[in-house]
Amino acid sequence: MLMALAAACVLAVPPARAQSGGTQSPPTSQPPAQDIPDAPSAVQPPDPKPKFPDSVPPGTNPTTSDQPGTATSAPPSDAEKPAPEAIAPAGPVPSTGPRNQLNPKEDLYKISVSTSFVQIPVMVKDTDGRRVDGLLPKDFSVTENGKPQTLSYFTSDPFELSVAILLDIGMADVAVQKVNQTYSALAGAFSPYDEVALYTYSSTVSQVTDFSGRPEHLTAALNEMKLVRGHANGPPVLGGPLGPGGPTVNGAPVGGPIIAPVNTPPREAHVLNDAILRAALDLSKRDRTRRKVILVISDGRELGSQASYRDVLKVLETRNIQVKAVVIDSGALPLFRQVGKIHLKGQGYFDLLPKYASATGGGQPLTELSRNAMEEAYASITSEARNQYTLGYVPKATTGGSAYRSVEVVVYKKGLKVSAKDGYYPTPAAR
Repeated sequence: MLMALAAACVLAVPPARAQSGGTQSPPTSQPPAQDIPDAPSAVQPPDPKPKFPDSVPPGTNPTTSDQPGTATSAPPSDAEKPAPEAIAPAGPVPSTGPRNQLNPKEDLYKISVSTSFVQIPVMVKDTDGRRVDGLLPKDFSVTENGKPQTLSYFTSDPFELSVAILLDIGMADVAVQKVNQTYSALAGAFSPYDEVALYTYSSTVSQVTDFSGRPEHLTAALNEMKLVRGHANGPPVLGGPLGPGGPTVNGAPVGGPIIAPVNTPPREAHVLNDAILRAALDLSKRDRTRRKVILVISDGRELGSQASYRDVLKVLETRNIQVKAVVIDSGALPLFRQVGKIHLKGQGYFDLLPKYASATGGGQPLTELSRNAMEEAYASITSEARNQYTLGYVPKATTGGSAYRSVEVVVYKKGLKVSAKDGYYPTPAAR
């Protein structure tokens, strides 16, 4: 029994711990080891963050792990998915393109590939000046150089517009300020699917904005144009305290030479032809499926252009560009319009805008004097340009080559007025 008791005491003694310097350290209790990550170092970068797929199925939590025991939400079935909400469009939805009502299988984009295809926008109005809708291809007749043509394209669908606005800032300041008050209506006359560029002209032509389909760009540019001033009314001041030479004594400038300088007024210019030519060349680079229009807001005076009326008109008729105009200030007065047909040397021309508009199918310019009338004119011009009838045909073989070809459009209904271009120059074939 003594031997069994001794063996039990030996088993109850704890094993000896490691000694240092021959001394036994007392037993201590240690906390359990923790898994603490190492601090970032320049030698070994930290572990990369977990990456999740770019697209996560609906109902799945990307932060859950795929380890066993972790709850994950399964993606709902097709029957459980909610139906997407219908979003109404913010504005009018454009069509895929104007439909060819003669042959629905062909559209304008396919036919326009041919360089010999002739496109004629046509505006039809009644005796009261209201637009006439609902006409059919059989109601129209087209002749070229006196020879009847067979229509291969007809549509009454609206077109998207490419418009170059020309503002005449060389008018009297009172007229320029009146136009400034109508800029909000001018910007609102275009649809979100039109593209517009802004130009100004007086003695030179300047492009204010490039073609853009964003209405806010045109609005911002027109707001800046409100700071532009026109010409001062009355004759130019050449002498006195307000003259360009400063103070004078007995006609001679103070502190200057004894001989009095001769002051001459700056040469006045209204380069209408140059402005239309610049806009026409820029419009010719735009998408050919758009209807191209130049909108001129001016008193109609032309003086000092390098380009001639005949040369500019040839560019317009070659590239199928219409000119529309709002004539204001003195050009809107009935008596002045009659006097303006008489050309006086050194005074320029006052009858070119009606000629441009009539020859290109833009109709007669709208002559307005009040602000409300000008704002209504903007909306009327853009609406007419967008909603014209469009006729197309491939001309029969002629020996004229690239010579001018006259066009006449007739509607077989009484009391209707037709506005279409007088003719065109064929586009040279690509070599």
